[in-house]
Amino acid sequence: MGDWFGRAKIGFTHAPSPLTLQNKDGTTTDLLKLCETAVPPCQLNPFLFNGHAQTMYTAVNEHGPHIYYRRRIFDADHKTYTGSFAADFAVSPHQDVDETLPPRTAYFAEEDFAKISSDDTKPMLFILHGLSGGSHEVYLRHAIEPLVTNGGGWEACVVNARGCANSPVTSGVLFNARATWDLRQVVNWARKTFPNRPLFGLGFSLGANILTNYVAEEGASCQLKAAISVGNPFDLEVCNKALQMTMMGKVYHRVMGNNMKRLINSHKESVLKYTNLDLDRIQRVTYLYEFDREVQTVTWGYPTENAYYRDASSADALLAIRIPFMAIAALDDPVAVQEGIPFGEFKLNPYTVLCTTSLGGHLSWFEFGGGRWHAKPICNFLNLMVSEIDLDAAAAAAAAVSDSSDGKEPESPQFKTRFSPVRRKLEILKE
Repeated sequence: MGDWFGRAKIGFTHAPSPLTLQNKDGTTTDLLKLCETAVPPCQLNPFLFNGHAQTMYTAVNEHGPHIYYRRRIFDADHKTYTGSFAADFAVSPHQDVDETLPPRTAYFAEEDFAKISSDDTKPMLFILHGLSGGSHEVYLRHAIEPLVTNGGGWEACVVNARGCANSPVTSGVLFNARATWDLRQVVNWARKTFPNRPLFGLGFSLGANILTNYVAEEGASCQLKAAISVGNPFDLEVCNKALQMTMMGKVYHRVMGNNMKRLINSHKESVLKYTNLDLDRIQRVTYLYEFDREVQTVTWGYPTENAYYRDASSADALLAIRIPFMAIAALDDPVAVQEGIPFGEFKLNPYTVLCTTSLGGHLSWFEFGGGRWHAKPICNFLNLMVSEIDLDAAAAAAAAVSDSSDGKEPESPQFKTRFSPVRRKLEILKE
């Protein structure tokens, strides 16, 4: 009866001994049990009966919860990755309209942002969107709406990729599938600005890949208490090749390629000013991988787009995660394909749990009536972490774990070797 009438099968992939978590009442649980509690039955719209139908429906269903934002432009503090980026903070409804920004978004007044710091203990969520998206995305608004409206009690901040969501491009540093530096800057800023708030992370699609890499790079020192990855294309090279092998895959590749061309064209003057990209060649590309060949390889020095995909992928990075981490993936996702999911790595790291659904498409999970199922496990997981789990004890346990490559005590290899799951092939050269 699996998948009958929109009822998706749910599965969990995890380490044999999942991470032990201490409840606030002194009892203990583990990460798997918490995830199982957070994930409700997955009853989707039966008329959207496979991943393609679910995914394509996102193009026609543009209605979603109204989330209001105030935007702040941050100047990058990285010596190499210069420029600026936009962060959108979820706020109470306002009447301000800025035609240069997405709907319901307006800039902070300088005097208001100067007073933003607080000693409160509200949980705060940082969100990364998918390719060419932004804080306005419907799937994102569905996910955070229960947390930030009607007394949800959460603060939220969407870190927009450079140039996305009508944000300016002020340097030659554009988006990158492993661009963890802007998220790192905002999280570090928040840690100082809101010293008592527990911080959490949520990433969608390419943003999930970036979030996974960030959490892994930070290891036991990560400032986030927990993180959620949704629709992550963990192995970008595998996903790219899978898309090229089918007619429908090429359709998705074409759509994503066109979206990226429009994004570049919207910043034409800045691209000409700050980069050495060939806009004429970019206009002639059809598919996303061709766009990456003309943009990512030229910008970052990768020899091929596949070298870029291999270096930016987050599959290996899973092994270095040292905070509670839940991933949600649909096995019929036609973009972040099942073949790219690193099931073996999830089985090795007790800090990670993978929840799979047999239906759902790419960031879709449409329920009958228009709701989005993925919002439920996201909000449940985050609220359980805040209401039930002793977060200080969890952080202390993470700090005490040795920095092994797989989250458990490794067996002695035959030779004295060490696997580094977050080592990059791209090296920053000193000037």
